[in-house]
Amino acid sequence: MRTIIALVFLMAIILLPKVTLANQSKAVTDEALKFKIKNNIVYIQDIPVGYKVPKEIKKEETVLVSDPRDEKILTIWKNKQDNQWKSLRQGKFVINASAYTAAADECGKSDGITASGVKVQEKRTLACPPQYPFGAKVKIQGLGTYTCEDRGGAIKGNKFDIYMQTKSEAFAFGRRNLEAELVL
Repeated sequence: MRTIIALVFLMAIILLPKVTLANQSKAVTDEALKFKIKNNIVYIQDIPVGYKVPKEIKKEETVLVSDPRDEKILTIWKNKQDNQWKSLRQGKFVINASAYTAAADECGKSDGITASGVKVQEKRTLACPPQYPFGAKVKIQGLGTYTCEDRGGAIKGNKFDIYMQTKSEAFAFGRRNLEAELVL
């Protein structure tokens, strides 16, 4: 019996770091498919889809694409939250930014579906205070432009939460005061 326990313990020591590293890896989801442009043809997962190439995207560039349903969901929210759009602040302001993941211990669930109904996506999803309508775009100093797609119990006032895929990235980000502005 001791031999079996020792063997299980030894396997756990060997395999646990590999499992942890696998959980920290980044994966492209179905909602964020990679596409390539080659000879003015768009290929999604190496399948030609034949869309016209936007001029601002260079040939051979790889970009993440959102699920088209996300834009439809955010458009529905825009119509529902019309009065919030009218009362948005203009100009630059300071936010208290932190980071979060879609892990069950942080969100209560792990499906990655935000409060707005769209799936989280790195470098896009932002949890905003309730006075910011879903779909509002916030340009954050040094990080880029994010879309308000989520809420959170502690997200009030000037606190914003930036979605990141791994806990190590979120912990490394910490909490920062950053300059931001709404992009209309």
